[in-house]
Order: sequence, then C-alpha cells, then structure tokens
Amino acid sequence: MKRNRERPLLKTILVLSLCCLLRVTGWTQESSPDDQPSQSGTLFPHSQTARWWISGQVNIVFQAHPGFHALYSGPNSFSADPEHATSRLLTLYTGFEITKSTEILFDLESAGGNGLSSALGLAGFTNLDVVRSPDLGDTPYIARLQLHKVFALSADKIEAERDPTSTILTELPRRRLEFRFGKLSVADFFDENPVGSDSHLQFLNWTVDNNGAWDYSADTRGFTVGLMTEYHDRHWGVRFAETLMPKTANGPTLDRDIRQARAENTELELRPQWWKEHATTVRLLSYVNHANMGSYREATNAFLSGADRQPDITAHRKQGRIKYGFGLNLEQDLSKTVRAFARVGWNEGRNESFAYTEVDQTVAFGADWRFAPIKRPLDKAGVAFVTNGISRDHQLYLALGGLGFLLGDGRLTYGRENIIESYYNAHLWRGIYLSPNLQFISHPGYNRDRGPVVVPGLRLHLEL
Repeated sequence: MKRNRERPLLKTILVLSLCCLLRVTGWTQESSPDDQPSQSGTLFPHSQTARWWISGQVNIVFQAHPGFHALYSGPNSFSADPEHATSRLLTLYTGFEITKSTEILFDLESAGGNGLSSALGLAGFTNLDVVRSPDLGDTPYIARLQLHKVFALSADKIEAERDPTSTILTELPRRRLEFRFGKLSVADFFDENPVGSDSHLQFLNWTVDNNGAWDYSADTRGFTVGLMTEYHDRHWGVRFAETLMPKTANGPTLDRDIRQARAENTELELRPQWWKEHATTVRLLSYVNHANMGSYREATNAFLSGADRQPDITAHRKQGRIKYGFGLNLEQDLSKTVRAFARVGWNEGRNESFAYTEVDQTVAFGADWRFAPIKRPLDKAGVAFVTNGISRDHQLYLALGGLGFLLGDGRLTYGRENIIESYYNAHLWRGIYLSPNLQFISHPGYNRDRGPVVVPGLRLHLEL
C-alpha cells in the first residue's frame, strides 16, 4: 500500500524532471540561446521571448514543536505533545501565448506529507502548503487552467515580469482591461503583497501570507472556478471576480448552484506617488460569500434549549446564507532593500467560517530585508506579527464544545491568538534555497488555557 501511495509523487517528479530536461535542451523554446538571460535564481534559464513557458517548483517544509502547557484538549486541538511533520508541494507550470494579448495557463500540482496536528487547532496555522484534508492523498491534480485575454486601452506599453501563476506576457498596455476564466486561485490576484504572500520564499503562516478574515472562495486545496476582470491605469486599478464556493466547509467539491452558492470579490488598488523613490500600494478588499452555511447563534441556542445534545453548526446550515467582510492591505518600500507591509481584516462573524480559516478579525504587519549590500542579493530575512480574533457568537459556540472545521478544544477561555514569525531565506546555488523559520504562538485556537507554543521549521525550496 505504501508503494502505491508514493507512485503519484514519483510520477510528478518524473514529469518535472522531463520538462526541465526539455527546457535545458531547448526543445520547448523558439528563441536562440542568446535570448535566454542568465537567471541565478532558478536552476534552469527561462526565456523571456518564447511563446511557451515550462517551469516547476518543489517546496518541502519540516516543522516541529516541543510539548506545551494545556489544561485540556479536544477533538480539534493543536497537540500539546511533542510532534513533527513534513509537507511537500510540487508544481508544474505551463503556459502558451496564443497572441500578444491572449494566453492560456495550465498548472499541475501534487501536495503530500502532513502538517502538525493534521492542520487542526490553530486559526493561524503554521504552514500554508498543508492540505487540510490529508485523505486526499498526493495524486497530482489540476491546480490552474485559465484563459487570459487583455484589451488595450492605450498605445503606450509597460514591461511585465513573467509569473506563471498569472501571466507569461512580457508586455502589457499601461491602460488595459483584462479577463480571466477557468480554474484559478483568487489569492493569486486579490490581497497580494510582495512582502507577505509567498510561502515558498517568505513567511509560512496562513494569516501572515493572506488576510485571515478573508474567507476566500476555494476548495480544500485552495482553488476555485470562476470569471475575473481587471482594469488598470497608471496609478490605480480595480478587479472583480465571481467564483464558486465549496459545497461544505473546507470541502473538496465546488457547489454548481450559482443562484445560491457563489462568491463576489472586489478590490481597489491605489498606487499613490507619495515618494518617488519608495513605492506605495494600498489595496481595499471586500467580499460576499453565498453558501450552505451554518449560524453560530442558531447552533448555540439549539444546544442551550436542549434540542441538540451538543453545539453542531453543521445541523443548522441553510443554503444561500451570506458571509461578508472587508480588508486593507498596505505595502511600502522603505529603502532599496527594506520593505514593510500591513493588513487589517474583518468579517461579520455570525455565520460559519467556511473556506479558509476561523478568523473574524485580524491585524498583521511586518517587514523584510534583502541582503544586497553584503553581496547576497537573493538572501532575505523577514519578521511579522499577527493578532487574530473571533466574534462573540463564534466564541460561545467553541466554549460550549462546538467544533469548527479547524478549531475545537471542547472548552474555551478566550484570548486573541497572537503570532510572531521570522525567517531567513538563504540562496545556496542557482534555484536552491534553504530557509530556517521560527513561529511563536500564544493562545493557540484562541484559548488562554493552552500554550504558548514555539514552532521551529526548515524549508527547502527548488525553483526549477
């Protein structure tokens, strides 16, 4: 049985190896070797002129923690006993430029290994790569399949850096309208932040890399299907996406009943020119989710009245319920090598946390520093702080013994979940990076009766 479970992972490794071999031999390129710039940040060079794109990445994260103080534990608690876990994420990125304004992107992924405590017991979980349903296994799956079309609204062009998760086009109109359709991750486009959004080369915690209060539409693996449009001008832009929600909280299957189950995400992006040499970006996010969600208050009242033997939000779900929230995202260049970021998030907190994590309010901020002055331009260090909270309805539900899809200690003495994370990402050679990581978490799962806990980790990243 063990050998069979490993076959999908081995197949994925072989596919990645074959694609990289094709790239090295030039079979997938239409350009001459002179067109391919030297890129020390990847194992193999990538053309900036070829219509094809093939690349890959491997991200392996080891984490552990010692035993910590806990007055009690429940079914969904973060384990108070010492433990360790290793996750692995392999991605094959491909793309084809149909015309200078149209492209198709197709990515395959394999997620394997495990997270600490099966990714339970923390709102700000320690490893974004971990799949919250380990029963899914590591069989490769389609992560992204999207058609991207750009309509020019101005004659002047700007250079675009190729990013296989969003575009391989190298030139875009300064003023433009973009459309995307297919399977995608809304987190690839909304709430983006160059300082705190990349679990491969930066922070690992869920609520540092994304706004924890943004219950963004996604299946268990983090992807959805939908339509997205963007408008960009010189100093501002706006984007909107209509996407599918999962059928159940943290579920692997998307709900096709778009009349009662869907998500609307809207984001305004401002790029004010406050300091010519130090870029500033402000993003204002709003979202509205419609899904078969439960009500914390209804589940609590049913238990207190004796109708239910224990609080169970899954017994009080109703199709078409609405969960909405807002987010603020800031990024600021402080110098040529230092950048800072901040996020604030809030959602209504009455209805069930459904797709991302169990956070109703969050505040996060941090910074990173590139080691260019000491001739290590690809080395980077970062530190961040995040404090997460939940609504009173959510608190009472957990305190009475209710279970969310992530949390449930059986009881609760409420306190905000506070997290400090730091990392150092060392560039070893070409596309090989090694990064020690350290996280300190007080009141895990919002519970003052448990913790604090220290979680050291080590990440190996290969950029193919």
